[in-house]
Amino acid sequence: MNILNADLHCHSVVSDGTLTPEALAARAHANGVELWSLTDHDEIGGQQRAAAAAKALGLAYLSGTEISVSFAGHTVHIVGLGFDIDDPRLLAGLKSTRGGRHERAKNMAAGLAKVGIHGSFEGALTYAGNPDLISRTHFARFLVETDFCKDTHEVFRRFLTEGKPGYVPHRWASLGDAVSWIRECKGVAVIAHPARYGFTPTEEFALFTEFKNHGGQAVEVMTGSHSALEALEYADMAREFDLAASRGSDFHSPDESHTDLGTLPWLPGDLTPVWELLAERIQ
Repeated sequence: MNILNADLHCHSVVSDGTLTPEALAARAHANGVELWSLTDHDEIGGQQRAAAAAKALGLAYLSGTEISVSFAGHTVHIVGLGFDIDDPRLLAGLKSTRGGRHERAKNMAAGLAKVGIHGSFEGALTYAGNPDLISRTHFARFLVETDFCKDTHEVFRRFLTEGKPGYVPHRWASLGDAVSWIRECKGVAVIAHPARYGFTPTEEFALFTEFKNHGGQAVEVMTGSHSALEALEYADMAREFDLAASRGSDFHSPDESHTDLGTLPWLPGDLTPVWELLAERIQ
């Protein structure tokens, strides 16, 4: 079961991707994906469309989302897979997490204006398919389009990370809340791309320990932002904490993402794939 082309992490126009759920399903299918999930940020508005598109293509599907969490002064992402999309507890939790993005975006624009970048809020909105989910990625696309930077990676490096003019922190959900929302609606919680957070070994151990204690069950081992060495490191963490392993490209856009849907290496053969925990939830 480890040799399965599963891609369980990507984003559509419903959050900060550039393709529709239908176009993502078609791209995943064309790339040989056998099990797919759309995991928009703090939002499940694209789930019915994604599931319907996958079904029409004969592509197995798991419901998904990616919840923003505040932990140890960092923003951490927890992917939820295989949950009931109609569960009111999850819907209320995601709504509360989305709250505050508008004010945060206004403050980001004010910070950018101080260094001579004007109109960024309105510009970012034009890239946000869902205005309630306006994010740093939408600001980054505006700054590339207006030639302030050559690509979105340069935008983040110069303007949108901690200590830079457009960076504004946000208080997201707690780790315990996010895991409980997912578990209460029959899903599995997954730590997304753990190498991205820049934690010290002590902070990382605390994250995995607390996640496990709250009922978290899996970690992304193969993901678009992990190097081969990092994949080995988090395979070891999966073994140490007795977690299942997940696989997802974190694909956002044909023009921006380094890793396309369905192109990741296979999971190590001795790890339990997360989809084995969700066999009854696959559509």
